[in-house]
Amino acid sequence: MLKVFLLSIGVLLALLLVYAFSITRDGRQVTPSGEGTVKIGTKSFEAFELPDYAASFLDGNYKSYFIEDDPGIKIHVLEIGEGYPVYAQHGNPTSGFLYRKVVSELPTERVRVIMPTIIGLGFSSKVPASQHTLANHKRWMSEALEQLGLTELVYVGQDWGGAIGVGALRETPELLKGAVILNTGFNAPTEKMSLSRAHDLAKTPVLGELLLENLVSIFDRLHETQGDPASIPEGVAELYGRPVIESGNKKAPLALMRMVPDGPDHPSSAELRNMQSYVSSLDIPAEIVWGMQDPIFERALPAMQSFFPEARVTETRAGHFLQEEVPEEIAAAIMRIVERVDAGEAISPTP
Repeated sequence: MLKVFLLSIGVLLALLLVYAFSITRDGRQVTPSGEGTVKIGTKSFEAFELPDYAASFLDGNYKSYFIEDDPGIKIHVLEIGEGYPVYAQHGNPTSGFLYRKVVSELPTERVRVIMPTIIGLGFSSKVPASQHTLANHKRWMSEALEQLGLTELVYVGQDWGGAIGVGALRETPELLKGAVILNTGFNAPTEKMSLSRAHDLAKTPVLGELLLENLVSIFDRLHETQGDPASIPEGVAELYGRPVIESGNKKAPLALMRMVPDGPDHPSSAELRNMQSYVSSLDIPAEIVWGMQDPIFERALPAMQSFFPEARVTETRAGHFLQEEVPEEIAAAIMRIVERVDAGEAISPTP
């Protein structure tokens, strides 16, 4: 009996090791494909027809297309409107669709809203987990913006869309003329820290994969970060999660959580230290719209105000994904900044 018991334990341990290995694999690159082309200015990009479940969330004449940076690395872009360019960057684990409600509140005859989706999320290419670094993401986004041939823009960013978006613009600082900052952060930690219990779990090998990729879907928990949980119903969670889950590589949400620095020696910290210097040098019209019920960034507003001491601040009762809760306030801030830029208040930042 003892031999049978020990053999059973051995087999169980072997199965657990195999399972642990299978869920911690790096993942593979998945490159989406479209059909036809979309004319953007003088350039043509690969068109992408949205599936019905995603297209049903959009009102208006949106353009949907891919920008290919490196071979197989395609950023999906939603775009609508004519006029002054507004670059709106989402974070983890959503997509460009996060700004759809904000767009509905904007005069699209006056602004051109460009909403790219971070690599690994939405309908953009998926990459192995090891390729999810802040340096890679800001380079991919910078190259995409360069291909669009923009000469100036107003930037809007939230969550990882802060560091990735501003990091991309740091490579071409002449583009940035104004900013609307949502719940995000640019500070590198100076000591070991914990951002949230979920982030602590995410950084634990095997346990992170088990809890956040297999036993529980991170997309099913998005409503828990909101001021009003009903602002992210099941259909909206599916809008963000389905393209990732169905792609065959769902590594990005966990990898992006692991990108969040938990100390000064984290790989993202060096990038953020460079970014802090850049953001501190900005002298542009800016506003801050903040969700005060955000369990991740609820106490980060003073730090953001230190970067933009002259910025108008709109405090709301929204949570982390405030675009889903207070689109009117965000749209109003965007238009105030666009009007100030049009009036000549923008000062080109120094790199």
